[in-house]
Amino acid sequence: MDFAFSDEQEMIREAAAAFLSETSTSDAIRRAMLSEPGYDRDLWRRIATELCWPAVHIDEHCGGMGLGYVELVALQEQMGRYLLCSPFFSTVCMAVNALLLAGNRQQQAQYLNGVVQGQTMTLAFGGTAAARRGGQWGPEIVELIAQPDGDGYRLTGTQHYVVDGASAETLIVAARLPNTAGEKGISIFLVPANTAGLTRETLATMDQTRRQARVHYDNVQVAAENLLGTAGEGWSALRTTLDLAAIALAAEQVGGAQQMLGMTVAYTLEREQFNRPIASFQAVKHRAADMMTRLEVARSGVYYAACIAQEALAAGPLAGELSEAASIAKSTASEAFLLNSADALQLHGGVGFTWEYDVHLYFKRAKAGEHLLGSPVWHRERLANLLLDHEQAATS
Repeated sequence: MDFAFSDEQEMIREAAAAFLSETSTSDAIRRAMLSEPGYDRDLWRRIATELCWPAVHIDEHCGGMGLGYVELVALQEQMGRYLLCSPFFSTVCMAVNALLLAGNRQQQAQYLNGVVQGQTMTLAFGGTAAARRGGQWGPEIVELIAQPDGDGYRLTGTQHYVVDGASAETLIVAARLPNTAGEKGISIFLVPANTAGLTRETLATMDQTRRQARVHYDNVQVAAENLLGTAGEGWSALRTTLDLAAIALAAEQVGGAQQMLGMTVAYTLEREQFNRPIASFQAVKHRAADMMTRLEVARSGVYYAACIAQEALAAGPLAGELSEAASIAKSTASEAFLLNSADALQLHGGVGFTWEYDVHLYFKRAKAGEHLLGSPVWHRERLANLLLDHEQAATS
């Protein structure tokens, strides 16, 4: 594997940083997060139609650019750095991946072309299990019931903490066939947001820059052609989708950790105490060095995971390492972002907690993202189990 960016990838990163530094400013973030959808619709239209970011890793036959997951991760890092409020993560990093993994060519052509043109989607999968203490992100998170009904299905139940669930135009819904448990019985459906019986409620959450919703299904009818893949056999595609989303979220967290380091260094160089910048004090230098170390460790894990993610989407020889790579990336990036945000708050002194400064916005995003798609503790436990299983298989 080549771990250096190509000229094209460097250009994508630089162009994204230049665009977002002008459009995702502090004032723009605050306006967007207080708006009805939680993002600027005009900015999203520009991102889709002018910059073509939603098309980055969609196949060309579906109107996409046909690039790879490294390019997607590079965009995600810059979005996290500038705290962009947009449906990019829910649409491209979650729903699109589910379609690529489980959808047939007709479903992909219909919905992925819509995404390229700016339509929004999200992945809805979690029940109350997703919010349990410590974070449980195995097959037990799927609690919604899909009752066979004639040629189709009838969805009944409630899903919680659906990212951008109140504004998405289409939901990709994971549900469970009756009387099944574990990995058995999980199915994935395409459900338009205006389907009869489907109601959505925006939740009051800590992180105002990323909306989450409660989605209730009251005998929602889903046609058989809206089933992705085979009924009852959707866990494999869903698990891979969640791993791919975790890698994208980790990239966003690396961008946030980078911004926390940059903002803190800039502030400590300006803030004076005892007639000298506080950045000159050894204790402050040590904290900044710790922030940099965490950041670089996390970045290395994220871009390695991005290479593995591309292998998984292409069914390459390293596809089996996806879960390990995702857990490494998510655990290190979540901790780097949260700890860097906490250090930034402290090194900013009293002003770090004030509304006028942006540090608290990053801290809230870091805390909310820590448990989204699996906490660091859960990912380390999963990684340990995966490694032990490999060792046992090698010695047997």
